[in-house]
Parts: sequence; C-alpha cells; structure tokens
Amino acid sequence: MENAVLVGLITPSQPEERTQEYLDELAFLADTRDIVPVKRFVQRLPNPDTNSYVGSGKLEEIRQFIIDKEKSETPIDLVVFDDELSPRQIRNIEKDLNWRQNAKERREIRVMDRTILILEIFLQRAQTSYAKTQVEMAHLQYMLPRLTRMWSHLDRQRGGGTNRGTGETQIEADKRIIGQRIALLREDLKKIDRQMATQRQNRGKMVRVALVGYTNVGKSTLMNLLSKSEVFAENKLFATLDTTVRKVTIENLPFLLSDTVGFIRKLPHHLVESFKSTLDEVREADLLIHVVDISHPNFEEQYNVVEQTINELLKGQKSKGESLEIPQIVVFNKIDAFTYTPKEEDDLTPMKRENISLEELEKTWMSKLHDCIFISAKNKENIDALKSLMYDRIKAIHIQRYPYNDFLFDKYENNE
Repeated sequence: MENAVLVGLITPSQPEERTQEYLDELAFLADTRDIVPVKRFVQRLPNPDTNSYVGSGKLEEIRQFIIDKEKSETPIDLVVFDDELSPRQIRNIEKDLNWRQNAKERREIRVMDRTILILEIFLQRAQTSYAKTQVEMAHLQYMLPRLTRMWSHLDRQRGGGTNRGTGETQIEADKRIIGQRIALLREDLKKIDRQMATQRQNRGKMVRVALVGYTNVGKSTLMNLLSKSEVFAENKLFATLDTTVRKVTIENLPFLLSDTVGFIRKLPHHLVESFKSTLDEVREADLLIHVVDISHPNFEEQYNVVEQTINELLKGQKSKGESLEIPQIVVFNKIDAFTYTPKEEDDLTPMKRENISLEELEKTWMSKLHDCIFISAKNKENIDALKSLMYDRIKAIHIQRYPYNDFLFDKYENNE
C-alpha cells in the first residue's frame, strides 16, 4: 500500500462542489489501485498553471506537508493530480517536491495524474491477451512524450557542437524502441479487430443487446442475473475490462447480451482509441441497456457522461449510412441503496438530493425517458418487469428485421 495526497482545482468552469465530487472519485480510483489518500489539497485558479498545475505557494504547502509526514506512520509516497499533466508540469512538480534528506540520500516523491492512475488500474486488471495489448499500447502512447523526465539525472549535452550526452542518447534510444513497440501493438490490434469483427458476424441473426453505463453501477451484477453466469463483479472501479458476451433467453426468445467496460469522467483518449473493438459492441448493438446507479449523489452527471460518450462513438457510423440512434432502455439500479431523509416542515433550506424521495425523482426528467425502469440487481427487485420490457423491445426489433419470421414468436410463446 502507498500513501498519497490528492490535488484538485476550483475554476470558473468547475465550482468547489464539483471539484470535491471529482476528488471523491479520484479517491475511489486510488483505493482501486491500493493507494491510501491521506489528505486533499484544493486551490482556486482561473486556469491550471502551465508550469506546475497549482501555484508555487500551494506547491510549497504540499511539499512542507510531505516533509512533516516523513517520520510519521503515514509517510507520503506520491502526489495524485485530478487532471492530466503535461510533461513540463510533471518535470517541474517533481523538481519542487523532491528534496535531499542528507548529503547522500535524496527523497523522491512520485507524481501521478488521473490518466496514469486509470492506466495503472487497467494494467492491474487486464486479464486476457487482448485487454493487455490494448492497455499496453495506451500506456506507451501516454509515456512516449514524457520520457525526458525519466533521464533527468543524466547530462543532456556535453560540451559544444554536436556532442551528445548520455541522457540524450538514452532518450532517443528509448523513444525508438517504444515507437517500434507501439507500431507492433497497433498491428496486433488490427488483427484482433478483424478477428472480433468476424466473430460478431458469425453470431448469426440474433438480436444484440449491450449493457453500458458508468463504471461501478452494477452492469456485471445485472449481467450475471440475466444470463445466469458468473461474470466477475466487485465494488471497485473497472472491475472488468474485457467485453463478455452471453446468449440469454427470455420467454424462449434468445438474444446476445454483452457487458462492456465502464465509462468515467475524463476518460483518457488513449484508452478510447485502444479499446475500439471493445466499444464496437456498443456501436453494433441493436439495443442498449443503460445502467445508472441511482444511489450515487451525482448520478445525473454520470448519466450525461455516458450519453455523451455514446454519441461520440456513434458519430463514426454516419459515413456508413447507419442510424445515429440505437434504441435504449435506461435501468436505474441500486434502489436498495437509495436513501431519503424528509425535511422538517419549518426547514426553509433548498431541497437537496437526499431530501427527494424515489417517487419524486421518478417524476423529474426521468419520466420523460421513453423506456426507464427502477430495479435492484443485488436484491433481484423488479427484475421480472425489466425482463418483460426487454422481451417486448427485442421482439419488436426481431420482427422489424425479419418480418416473415414473426410467426416464430407464436411458437415461442406457446412453447411448441
């Protein structure tokens, strides 16, 4: 286990309440990576400082806190920033945070941003060779422009003219090796893409349904419930990375159900590119089951993040002449964890999330959704209603696609 401090910014576009929510999520990411958050530092700035993300005064405050904790039971090992840092910012922050304990020993504090934290979680949780290839390429693409900081202890240039120092030579060699490795991985992924495309084509004419949603909303638990399988599920972010596809039957109507990787705010673009084939399950689905954790205090924003990501993914279909919209059922999960604290009659404070009952929430923007349902996958509550809704939508898709086969449903329903 490593100890860390978390650092975030309050900006005109990101108020304090949202910054704290982002840091809550960053703390959850850290916990998933077996990192213990010890303290948070927040600064109010118009924009992130181009040199050190936070101002010099705040950076000195962080440094002094680390020094003070050095001989305690929780010495700080790393500093985690809530946004992606540039190579220049990382270099300057490390230079300011590191110090010499004595003439021979130098204390080095590792600097990490949200992107590399997510990448390390993916590296830790990748199981199949496919997922490992995807994550390795994303990791190398992130590290390539940041190699210079790894060799700061070596000379950049010796003397004048064209003489090259040891550090510069090492940097160039590493960049060349990593570039070759990325090219090889890219070719491997192209082959895997073709193989997975063939696999999807070979699944026949069955309707395809994809579970989508923010990470840790209960997609894998719902997958296990509907398919009666044992997909790995855990109360941590990105518990599963590989797309799992199962054949599911509801009232004798078979279809394919896939569990996709969860989305998250500020998802690194390297991962979006690397996980193209995984996300193809979303692009090629006939029906999306958008799972939302209604017990989360900011589930509305999580819903919007997923919707925006899906819209970005579907833009690539326009050139193929395909529809940009996929039918969708929104499943509000974890109603068993929903808490409601009624306000006192004389309480004049504004209504907050915890003061709104589930029944009142159902009458808000959610009631305008064409298909939505409230369930508890953990307690199997309202699952029959969900299955009935899914059956109706899948049946309609099948009949629309194969109008001459609609008589088969009479056979299914009569169990002939």
